[in-house]
Amino acid sequence: MRLIGLSSGHKASGPPSFESMKTPVCEMLGADVPILAFTHCRDVVAAVTKAGGFGVLGAAGHTPEQLDIDLQWIQDEVGDKPFGVDIIVPAKYEGSSEGGKSLGDLKEMIPQSHRDFVDDMMERYAVPPLPKEDSERSGVPVDSEPPMTYAQAVPLMDVAFSHPIKLIVNALGPPPPDMIERAHANGVLVGALAGKKAHAVRHVAAGVDIIIAQGHEAGGHTGDIGTMVLVPEIVDAVAPTPVLAAGGIGSGRQVAASIALGAQGVWCGSVWLTTLEAETHPVVKDKFLAATSSDTLRSRSRTGKPARQLRSAWTDEWEGESSPGTLPMPLQPMLIAHASRQVDRAAMNPENKGAVELSNYFVGQIVGSMNESISATRVVEDMITEYLDVVERFEELSS
Repeated sequence: MRLIGLSSGHKASGPPSFESMKTPVCEMLGADVPILAFTHCRDVVAAVTKAGGFGVLGAAGHTPEQLDIDLQWIQDEVGDKPFGVDIIVPAKYEGSSEGGKSLGDLKEMIPQSHRDFVDDMMERYAVPPLPKEDSERSGVPVDSEPPMTYAQAVPLMDVAFSHPIKLIVNALGPPPPDMIERAHANGVLVGALAGKKAHAVRHVAAGVDIIIAQGHEAGGHTGDIGTMVLVPEIVDAVAPTPVLAAGGIGSGRQVAASIALGAQGVWCGSVWLTTLEAETHPVVKDKFLAATSSDTLRSRSRTGKPARQLRSAWTDEWEGESSPGTLPMPLQPMLIAHASRQVDRAAMNPENKGAVELSNYFVGQIVGSMNESISATRVVEDMITEYLDVVERFEELSS
């Protein structure tokens, strides 16, 4: 069961109507409905955009070459329909106050005790080592620039602006000035996530066009304030700048609630992770499908910053008594990069029970409703249908 409470009045055989969902942000983005899908899977981006929403490709983990390939594929798939890109450029990370550090300098900052802890974890959970060719494979951004830093983001921005994107979003903190300048020079809108009113106000002052008010329920990097409180607070603080609601949104009722709170649309991430198109690790996808909304927590164990993810043996180990504690970004993702690939590869074989126990990924509290794997197109259509049902119920109440 993914959605409940649908009225039979809107269960037509064809796709539901878009018109009553249009908000000003739809006109800004060229989308039919104000449903933005943040995802690392290009197939989901294309499916959501073709269904009338707006797909946003998460570029974290992409090399510039991979990003170019994926954006060209999306462009070929969706034609003149709109899509965007999300890039992580944190305002603060280890070495940022000094203008950034080299990969070599950062590697030397990782204590041996932390390396030993990770190695011991792999041994205790009997996670087999990576084959040499997989250990050295490309696709993990550790070759030249540190991950999740400004230096790594610049070539990704270069690629993004070489494609006809409509929106570029910074997923963590205020977008750097040159991202905003380059975006506007290319006719691209700029979005930024905010977990506090003060963050949103600073974003708007810097020139951000769309604020994404992300509540505590969201997957990934998130703050302490719940969506229900955060959204109207930010809407009032930054008007007339449009606001998208994020965090705990995966149904049409939640879209309608977001609009009622003053948002002009929604930004959804977790709900796509169990779709048929999603490239989510099969073990993790099965865990998501079986999880409840209580099975997530905020942990620094993957990125060095608080990020909501599925609880697993991995998060338990980092919170345990023997843990040396997590390192700040980008040291933590550098520390665990190899081990994460070990776990992902080993977990493909169910006999590697330790790797299966450790497996996890970012996901929000909406995971408790993600217990059926359906297409991304169906998710969008169900959201629209249920939204229309809510509108109809309100009309009945007011008549």
